[in-house]
Amino acid sequence: MTDQYLADQDAPAVGIGTFEKWLSVWVGGAILVGLILGNVAPAVFSFLADLEFASVNLVVAVLIWAMVYPMMVGVDFASLRHIGDKPKGLVLTIVINWLIKPFTMALLGIMFFEYVFAGLISPADAEQYLAGLILLGAAPCTAMVFVWSHLTRGDPTYTLVQVSVNDVIMIFAFAPIVAVLLGVTDITVPWTTLLLSVGLYVVIPLAAGIATRSVLTRKAENPHRSQIALDRFNARVKPASIVGLLTTVVLLFGFQAEVIVNRPLVIVLIAVPLLIQSYGIFFAAYFAAKAWRIPFNVAAPCALIGTSNFFELAVAVAISLFGLGSGAALATVVGVLVEVPVMLSLVAFANRTRHWFPSA
Repeated sequence: MTDQYLADQDAPAVGIGTFEKWLSVWVGGAILVGLILGNVAPAVFSFLADLEFASVNLVVAVLIWAMVYPMMVGVDFASLRHIGDKPKGLVLTIVINWLIKPFTMALLGIMFFEYVFAGLISPADAEQYLAGLILLGAAPCTAMVFVWSHLTRGDPTYTLVQVSVNDVIMIFAFAPIVAVLLGVTDITVPWTTLLLSVGLYVVIPLAAGIATRSVLTRKAENPHRSQIALDRFNARVKPASIVGLLTTVVLLFGFQAEVIVNRPLVIVLIAVPLLIQSYGIFFAAYFAAKAWRIPFNVAAPCALIGTSNFFELAVAVAISLFGLGSGAALATVVGVLVEVPVMLSLVAFANRTRHWFPSA
């Protein structure tokens, strides 16, 4: 380990930014605004819904790109040269994210929406909510995991390796996994739209992020200056990302306004399997890491990256596949509302149980 790394590890953990800390509050406010506007000015939302090309809503596409692009600039594929370092953590990340999480989310969705909640919602609505849960389960976290890793004083380089590997896998695995799971639940899968969504919301932003990162770091004289350049760039584009997220939430709930006002119980019903999935995945990964004697600064991010979701991608694909006013889109946004308080509670738990794990 370098002296700088040891210094970083000994430094006191700092809090997340005001926006991230209160994300649930901002999203809740955006939901309220969307519900009000959707009931007051439904014609405006109807007009926006018609701005589509090849099953992609153009307004939402711009907003999603604004959210996703800054995150992709933070992905450093040069970190993949460390892929062989501490292989246990990487193996655990891949198994949890790609061999367990999508399928447990689908199973929980089927259990609750086809059986437990069957008397509370129509079969058509249940199918839509289930589709939204499947999209969330198949999209592991890309950006917020850096926040959770930082709060547990995780190994930043290794967290970057995990995210980079997940992004590479996502390009090739997301569409097939979603198609298989939607097919299993008898939901028609428009393959062309699904592949188009992956291209629009993963491949293109990722390519743009890599190109931007290359330009920013090429001008710097050393790694330290490169990081400063990246931090300054992220600070400049972060407002666009925040506006994109909150405006998307306003639009989604504006389209759903009448349904939600008449049936607020829907939000609670969607949240139930999401909560069970989040805590279940975390503890499965966390205790597997403990049993495998993975160091805490790798184990904590391993568990948290599987618990958190790339909700921006899930939202975008739900809109492309099922429409802005769909139950699938609503389910993915409820995922945003649920995620932040859940993740903060798990960060607190991880920090209190740090002594369970060997040191790095």
